[in-house]
Amino acid sequence: MPRLSEVIAALESLWPAERAESWDAVGTVAGDPDQEVTRVLFAVDPVQEIVDEAVKLGADLLVTHHPLYLRGTTTVAATHFKGRVVHTLIKNDIALHVAHTNADTADPGVSDALAGALDLRVTGPLVPDPTDPDGRRGLGRLCALDHPVTVREFAARAAERLPATAQGIRVAGDPEAPVRTVAVSGGSGDSLFDHVRASGVDAFLTADLRHHPVSEARAHSPLALLDAAHWATEWPWCELAASQLDEISDRHGWDLRVHVSKTVTDPWTAHAASAPSDPLGAPN
Repeated sequence: MPRLSEVIAALESLWPAERAESWDAVGTVAGDPDQEVTRVLFAVDPVQEIVDEAVKLGADLLVTHHPLYLRGTTTVAATHFKGRVVHTLIKNDIALHVAHTNADTADPGVSDALAGALDLRVTGPLVPDPTDPDGRRGLGRLCALDHPVTVREFAARAAERLPATAQGIRVAGDPEAPVRTVAVSGGSGDSLFDHVRASGVDAFLTADLRHHPVSEARAHSPLALLDAAHWATEWPWCELAASQLDEISDRHGWDLRVHVSKTVTDPWTAHAASAPSDPLGAPN
């Protein structure tokens, strides 16, 4: 069985920490480098529910996309929910490793997995990494469809193929407009609107879209916007990452057992549809 340090070295080869954004907190959060690793669990969020799942599974290593502590802390006391996570990990000899923005820009990365879930053909990064001579790394992905669909049909595809959440898929734009090219970005993507417009795609699928940026983006161009749940746009990466570690395990003869959590950690739990709108306008 490999030691944790060996598995972490393999993960760092996929998502080097130096490629993370300066504000990010990636890498190993907890774990003894000399401990043996036999079972690994991938998930989006390092929350108590996921850590409890790792304990029940008998995992030695939990790999998450989101950091546990994105900002500094002065305590890991178990009286706080993040402190309880740390205590549970250490008590059960479970290591935690985070790959966040270094996984976003990787080749393949978070947005490649999102494009794959939607059956899109990736043509390149939305925001290329200038340090990549091959021009494959970067934020987001530009994609093409094998045949045109309407915005309505593309939204239905996303709702069907991404994990189900209370939010579903919100759409801004003409539902009947044709879609031939798409930009996708796992996680929060409204900071990328300038790049999306410059790319000339027909639609942009991402998460966490806000009122004013969307309103302004729609005023700029007929670009269709599709807003999915943050967790749902990043969960496909867990399956991609698990397959990458499986391949490394086979190559080294490690015989790791690699799992992907299917626990929904999207914080939104229910959705109530609005009543049909009054043609005279919104209520006072």
